[in-house]
Amino acid sequence: MKENMRVVFMGTPEFAVASLDALLKAGVNVVAVVTSADKPAGRGRKLHQSAVKVYALEHGIPVLQPKKLKDPAFAEELKSYRADLQVVVAFRMLPERIWNMPPHGTINLHASLLPQYRGAAPINWAVINGETETGVTTFKLKHEIDTGDILFNRKVTISEDETAGDVHDKLMLTGAGLLVETVKAIESGSYHEMPQEPLLARGEQARHAPKLFKEDCLLDWNQTARSLHNRIRGLSPYPAAYTTLGGKTLKIYRSACIEGPVAASAGSPLSDGKTYLRFACSNGYIDLLEVQLEGKKRMGIEEFLRGHKL
Repeated sequence: MKENMRVVFMGTPEFAVASLDALLKAGVNVVAVVTSADKPAGRGRKLHQSAVKVYALEHGIPVLQPKKLKDPAFAEELKSYRADLQVVVAFRMLPERIWNMPPHGTINLHASLLPQYRGAAPINWAVINGETETGVTTFKLKHEIDTGDILFNRKVTISEDETAGDVHDKLMLTGAGLLVETVKAIESGSYHEMPQEPLLARGEQARHAPKLFKEDCLLDWNQTARSLHNRIRGLSPYPAAYTTLGGKTLKIYRSACIEGPVAASAGSPLSDGKTYLRFACSNGYIDLLEVQLEGKKRMGIEEFLRGHKL
């Protein structure tokens, strides 16, 4: 990398840390990091630093934490770092004044194969919808969210029992490598931009990935076993699918899908009290493998049954 390629990195969670780490190890000149403001967390309400801030401070990188991205003072401070390129991984929506500031603009790493699964929860919805393949995409930011011209992408398979958490970890590492490739290509000028709209114009229907809410997590036992299993996988480990058992909320983190004749009404729990707990659905059963009852810790089903009489 040329010494004069100055990069500002923007991100907050652990997913972004892998990319920042990969950029530094590849010799990219990250001159500053922009991340979320410290927030109170836990019982003591102590201020909690983002994963990206913790990493940046450990590596001596200046950290900017604007409360408002449209604040003129933040824009001036950011401008003082004279970035050639800005890189965004799991951060907030940027105003045009910010993303249009560097000569090379701003690139974003998105956890899907754009134009599919634009939105806040691409990993979750890909698993919920039963996709067998997803990936990561780097693209140039523009006004509409996740619609900028594609630079590079890389595919990742999803197995039938992997959770959103499992896929998250694979995409985190794959995305970090793709981001390094993208930054190097921009630095050398060896890339081309591909608009997303022609991909959709071929008749491909875009699937969306909106933010998840509590109502998305409540299981409807009238659905098929496969769709319920996919929803449980897609919401694990967070925010977690749930049902009720004995009037209490029961979160489900891992399950198995049993398709076949049903001898009980949808939503009925069946158990031997020792080794299994399953719920009837429209065309079979969902075997619960890992759960967490309201007020209890997360545990495997056999441990749960030892301490909970149905």
